[in-house]
Amino acid sequence: MFKTTWKQLGLVAVLALVMVLAACGGGEGSDDSEGQSEGNGSEEETAVGEGKEIELAYVNWDTEIASTNVVGKVLEDLGYDVTLTSLDNAAMWQAVANGDADGMVAAWLPLTHESQYAEYGDQMVELGANLEGAKTGLVVPSYMDVDSIADLSDQADKTITGIEPGAGVTAASEAAIQEYDNLSDWELQTSSSGAMATALEEAINNEEEIIVTGWSPHWKFSKFDLKYLEDPNEGFGEAENIETMVREGLEEDLPNAYSVLDNFKWTEESMNSVMLEVQNGADPAEAAAAG
Repeated sequence: MFKTTWKQLGLVAVLALVMVLAACGGGEGSDDSEGQSEGNGSEEETAVGEGKEIELAYVNWDTEIASTNVVGKVLEDLGYDVTLTSLDNAAMWQAVANGDADGMVAAWLPLTHESQYAEYGDQMVELGANLEGAKTGLVVPSYMDVDSIADLSDQADKTITGIEPGAGVTAASEAAIQEYDNLSDWELQTSSSGAMATALEEAINNEEEIIVTGWSPHWKFSKFDLKYLEDPNEGFGEAENIETMVREGLEEDLPNAYSVLDNFKWTEESMNSVMLEVQNGADPAEAAAAG
């Protein structure tokens, strides 16, 4: 299954590599490109990264595990020494802003990471969306007889099952409890993304009521029949983009890697499929290498 998914990813990064090689002869820096252009084709292809180090930071969410491993595998195959570092959300932004990490493909904008973008956005380079149409909100199994946040009354023991306290969807859910009069006596239970997913699966297996903080892309939408609750107050905002951010100076230091990151794009359907493979037991690095 994954081999088909990998071939359907449509990674523009691969095309970017072709253009980069044509432009600079395969070397990572300008000093190297002249010498490499005189070599044969196989030498040019293997010389792109030249073993140079690059570090990508990510937050430990299913979406970002998938996307970071995929683009990391592309860079690794191009000859880079790639390090993937899991950090909490604020630390991820800070690492790229400070230059401790070279980049990330995990910026949910404009709402989910609004505060981090306000603090660190002008200290890094914004490369644009690698996935469009991301969404956050409150999610329930489709069998539940409720369609709007405004219609919640006593479902799921007046409890919303959440994820990490520092997540943007957590903050939006906390705000929703304050904004919706019918949620005044509700509770948001924070835990982790994994714990939320486990609770969701257990509730569905038992056909019980559950309300979770949700976002898409996410493998749960491929595995379960779910729906977002309507949000008439628009507290969770409109559809978002997941954007790529890199440290200042990366384009000068590693121009080919910069081009790959700048052109990395994929679809929600493809990301959901990759995440589901990982959820079903595939190691993220091995899943990214398949196909």
